[in-house]
Amino acid sequence: MRLRTLLLAAALAAAVIPTTATAAPATTYYLDCQSGAVDATGTSPAAPWRTLAQANAHTYVPGERLLLKRGTKCGGVLAPKGKGADGAPVQIDAYGRMSDGKPHIEGGGARAALLLTNTEQWEIRNLDLSNTGPDTTTDRRAGLYVELTDYGVAHHFVVEDVDVHDVNGAEFKDPDPSGGILFTVKGSKTPTRFDDLRVSHCTVRHVDRTGIANPSTWTRASGAAQIQSTGVVFTDNDVYDVGGDGIVVLTSRGALVERNYVDGFNKRSADYSAGIWAWDSDEVLYQYNEVTGGHGTMDSMAYDVDGGNNRNVYRYNYSHDNEGGFLLVCNGKNMVSDGNRVHDNISINDRNTDPDYGVVSVLCDASTDTRVYRNTIVTNRSDTALVSNKGLTGVTFEDNIFVGAATAQGSPIRDTLSTYRNNLYWHTDQSRDTAGLRADPLLSSASPTTPDGVRLRSGSPAHGAGSVKAGVDGTAYDYFGNRIPEPPNIGADQSG
Repeated sequence: MRLRTLLLAAALAAAVIPTTATAAPATTYYLDCQSGAVDATGTSPAAPWRTLAQANAHTYVPGERLLLKRGTKCGGVLAPKGKGADGAPVQIDAYGRMSDGKPHIEGGGARAALLLTNTEQWEIRNLDLSNTGPDTTTDRRAGLYVELTDYGVAHHFVVEDVDVHDVNGAEFKDPDPSGGILFTVKGSKTPTRFDDLRVSHCTVRHVDRTGIANPSTWTRASGAAQIQSTGVVFTDNDVYDVGGDGIVVLTSRGALVERNYVDGFNKRSADYSAGIWAWDSDEVLYQYNEVTGGHGTMDSMAYDVDGGNNRNVYRYNYSHDNEGGFLLVCNGKNMVSDGNRVHDNISINDRNTDPDYGVVSVLCDASTDTRVYRNTIVTNRSDTALVSNKGLTGVTFEDNIFVGAATAQGSPIRDTLSTYRNNLYWHTDQSRDTAGLRADPLLSSASPTTPDGVRLRSGSPAHGAGSVKAGVDGTAYDYFGNRIPEPPNIGADQSG
């Protein structure tokens, strides 16, 4: 948990007598929508504001705080004005007894329960947000919504321990969706982006359409360095029952997506969706995430190397029981997707029964130098392909364990174009992989349902049979924390 108490201080020197003065601490304001007063100063817990309108009327300056009483319930939109400064952000947080729960804001069908516009340097913690209005096909809604329009670079946003639930926004996807926690860039005049954006330890539940994302209207034609958000970190968040996408990184560079849990996505959307993925983003690292419960066969896979993604890395992730499969490789039209890596991950009982898809699907426009290696991919479905390729090149599969359904027909691999080297096949095959092994990998479970079920037993033919050397990609350990030996094993388990 990162909790900063930041005060703004200034040293002032007099012109004649050298004295030093320290500025007064920045003001803290209090809000209690049940017991506050409309004529209160709001500057002490004994005299809190009563309404969101009072909190919205004030313009916050660097270092100031707005604290909502735990257990209070407010209706309407919290839309504070002002901005913080470097080292002195404006903070929104809770006060009172922990046992009373987080303060709750119900947006009632507005654009957002908590709305920030064209600002920066804010930290938001310990709130409970919902935004339920009449059923709609036209109104975009969110729990927490930060919007920049022709702003330039907006620095430092922290969202931590915020719960968002019950947002019934209309079915709008990018670049300006409905959803749970959204940081949105708009405009066309001034290149605009976020820098230092962190969302952690938050829960998003039963929202439409997107769980957590940072969409943008800007494209690379404006120059990637000017419009790609930087310092984007989505960590330790739980996302449940979202209408469309789970967690999405958009138009960013160097983002980190780590230790998130997505359970139930694409539940109500008619559009394409995935659990955790990026668009038009470079050097994104996804690790230690778990995705399950993807619904539907039009995409609905856990992870996705999508349009304009370059040098993205998926490692140490777990995918299971998704109707849309484990992985999609799908470059956008007239875009470059190059140098992406998917390695040391585990997929168990993912499926996609659409004939154009599989547990791993290669679709859309071709990517270049996409390498999928040292993964263990197991399915119990004979009606799904382990890999399906819709006529595209650019992907290499190496040192993976592919295990199909334990039936007479097994699970096919439908791919005549990708490169296959040194994989292990059981209840499936890829005839073009002349160096591959066709043998029982001797997994610890014949019907695995957890990552421990795909560990290798003693005598496994996968031991020491790998070809991708440890360290060539900066990775020295496997999913389980074992150091990768030399020579490595085939698959995700690198134990001895």
